[in-house]
Amino acid sequence: MIAIVDYGMGNLFSIYNALVRVSGEPMIVTEPDFSEADGIVVPGVGSFGRCMEQLARFGEALRQELDEGKPVLGICIGMQVLFDESAESPGAQGLAWMPGKVVRLPSGMMVPQMGWNDLRITREIPLLDGISSGDRFYFVHSYHCRPDDRSVLAATVEYGTEVVAVVENDNLAATQFHPEKSGPRGLRILENFVRCVRC
Repeated sequence: MIAIVDYGMGNLFSIYNALVRVSGEPMIVTEPDFSEADGIVVPGVGSFGRCMEQLARFGEALRQELDEGKPVLGICIGMQVLFDESAESPGAQGLAWMPGKVVRLPSGMMVPQMGWNDLRITREIPLLDGISSGDRFYFVHSYHCRPDDRSVLAATVEYGTEVVAVVENDNLAATQFHPEKSGPRGLRILENFVRCVRC
């Protein structure tokens, strides 16, 4: 079973339905108990600070599962909250599972970036099995992540600057784009995550 964390900040049914399509056996989880889950998805739409307020009660349980090796996938703001802090919400602390900051997209670009963009793969990882540079994915965001350790990067896109699109460190991975809204290529990424959960 793959737990989808319901902390009140996302279109849960899009990711739920996408995981059903790839035989992920999803379950929407409203309490911080992931003992029955084989993998965890942290989705999200909204501001960094508000997401952290809502996510706070899940933090300890999520960290325990991560430390025990359970696969975790963050999506969109669910990727950004993995970092230390965000310019969107000064003073708000992220989960700090990956050192780095979240900054606003560059001036002169339309914000939010809303639409399709071409992926550039920088490192082969299981989550990107069957995905090629040039494949297009759907983004909706105004801020982007800057990891301190660039070794976690797996893919980027260009949007006035290099935008980190996929990160991975051991059993923790995340995408800035929405795989559940990215057609067959997005479903392939979710299928890969399900495969990683079951391996």
